[in-house]
Amino acid sequence: MFHVARRHILAVLTAAGFAALPLQASRAAYPEQLIKVIVTFPPGGSADTVIRALEPLVTAELKQSLVIENRAGAGGNIGMAAVAQAKPDGYTLGVAPAGALTVNPHLNSSMPFELKDLAPITLLAEIPFVLVASANIPAHSTAETVALAKAKPGALSIGHGGNSTAMHLTAALFTQKTGIAMELVPYRGTAPATVDVLAGHVPFAVLDIPASRQLILDGKLNAIGVSSARRLPSLPDVPTLAESGIAGFESVGWFGLVAPAGTPPDIVGRLNDAFTKALKDPSVVEKIRTLGAEPAPMSPEQFGRFIQSESAKWSKLISEAGIKAN
Repeated sequence: MFHVARRHILAVLTAAGFAALPLQASRAAYPEQLIKVIVTFPPGGSADTVIRALEPLVTAELKQSLVIENRAGAGGNIGMAAVAQAKPDGYTLGVAPAGALTVNPHLNSSMPFELKDLAPITLLAEIPFVLVASANIPAHSTAETVALAKAKPGALSIGHGGNSTAMHLTAALFTQKTGIAMELVPYRGTAPATVDVLAGHVPFAVLDIPASRQLILDGKLNAIGVSSARRLPSLPDVPTLAESGIAGFESVGWFGLVAPAGTPPDIVGRLNDAFTKALKDPSVVEKIRTLGAEPAPMSPEQFGRFIQSESAKWSKLISEAGIKAN
């Protein structure tokens, strides 16, 4: 009778949802140890700076410290592989770059991890770009740029920060969506591309905001449009390329937070709450914007859909434009 009664009580508790209490209680204690965050960029870069700005707020929220480990190389593949292979217990996270998740898989047939090996937590920040023209080029808008390029097919060019970078893909998307023929000229980063467009050696360039903002405000470069879906607080008078006539245009660099696949959903949710709360802190927002980026907190589900959408977009462009890895 006792065993029957006990089974009956357990059945009632299960129906009420209480049977999960021991499991929930163990996870409610998370985190019980230091959390390692693998950053797939060297120290001092945008992603590294952002995660270090978030660290004190996240530590206060979780009541546990973050240990930041920089593991750069192979376009982010090395660091992401380490995250994918880690134990899915919430104690190893990774700052994932856009390229490693949505570009490299379409350029590299021997990736050390797959998207299914990672669990999205939140997007951290987006890095918009701006298409600029040299001051001596008679183009101050998308319409004028397209007209000039069509009048001189193949004679004009767009500089960018390197083959298969987000700036390269932005330039390629611009020429594809406008149907114009312009040579895409790779540089070793934003700095040399900025120098050459400023000097007029290349008529157009896709640059990041920190490299170009003051030059635009000083009238030394003509801003054609920003690549984000919305205007930027740092350049409020510069229209987006989408509102300038290229419907649906959006191309930004970004990085987000991921965990190994199989990390319990409630732990993913706990991490999402802590990081998205920190991303909305005014001091963090200001710091991120000084880097030329925009904070972009999302739910895990939204971030997962965003990754899939970005992957599909760049796969199509890479195939149609014949873009190859360096």
